[in-house]
Amino acid sequence: MRASLNGSIRVVGEFPSLTQAEAAGLEADGILLSPRVRLKPDTTYIGRAFTARQTLREAGFDEPLTPREIQVLELLAEGLPNKAIAERLGISDQTAKFHVASISGKLGAANRTDAVRRAVRRGLITL
Repeated sequence: MRASLNGSIRVVGEFPSLTQAEAAGLEADGILLSPRVRLKPDTTYIGRAFTARQTLREAGFDEPLTPREIQVLELLAEGLPNKAIAERLGISDQTAKFHVASISGKLGAANRTDAVRRAVRRGLITL
């Protein structure tokens, strides 16, 4: 992105995810988002300024789930524990645990059940 701007805008940070951008706590006049990042469908934030205390997620930005996270989420919806998810997907228990934590973080869920509930409401999975 930096190269395509040809110096017309001062870039103060580049991050692979919204979570990492939030953690950096940079103050900026604007944020450019990759096409992979989308606004929540029920909100509009055109021309809105964000305060230093407001996180990107609170401001209405979502980080999309990966295809693997969707697979894990579908198995979560079936009520499977991490070990069974790992066996079904041919991954380690720790990798399954990592995916569940990532899903919960991206959806803003407090626990596994809340993650499934939020995913259903957003139309990410069906029961």
